[in-house]
Amino acid sequence: MELETKPYDRKKEIMRWLPSIIMFPIMLYWLINRGDYTFIDTADLIIHEGGHLVFMLFGKFIYTLGGTLMQIILPSLIAFYFFRNQYKTGVQVSLLWLGQNLINISVYAADAQARKLHLLGGNKVYHDWTYILSTLGILELDYLVGYFFVALAVIVFIVSLIMPLIMYDAVPVEDY
Repeated sequence: MELETKPYDRKKEIMRWLPSIIMFPIMLYWLINRGDYTFIDTADLIIHEGGHLVFMLFGKFIYTLGGTLMQIILPSLIAFYFFRNQYKTGVQVSLLWLGQNLINISVYAADAQARKLHLLGGNKVYHDWTYILSTLGILELDYLVGYFFVALAVIVFIVSLIMPLIMYDAVPVEDY
């Protein structure tokens, strides 16, 4: 029994890697310019604040952590949806967004002691990560927590870039 092989198609191979090629400079920009405001930060902020509302009923610690949790959960759920439906590019873009959120979180966490970031609500609100890290007794390690989230972002970015090695987009039945 012989397996039928399809001939190598250079154009299809380039198209398969095109999202990775496009996303790579965006990832580098976000890593190099960590902490700079980008267009997507407004959406992240809305999701972050919504996370506080979603987790409001679970006590002050989880409520405070809820903003960050939502920034991780939402893009992860979207990536999972695309993965289950075998849509590689959707997974890649969702992971790109997750990585960007992790960079955003890293800046906020690393600011826990200095508290230089301007927060919604000004002086009337407390800094999420100051509260979280103080409660955990590791406020003085805020910079390490920040770097931890940067490292996670790099891992997520790498997974997103190599996604063409991990999965293919679903092929319509008529292509067989």
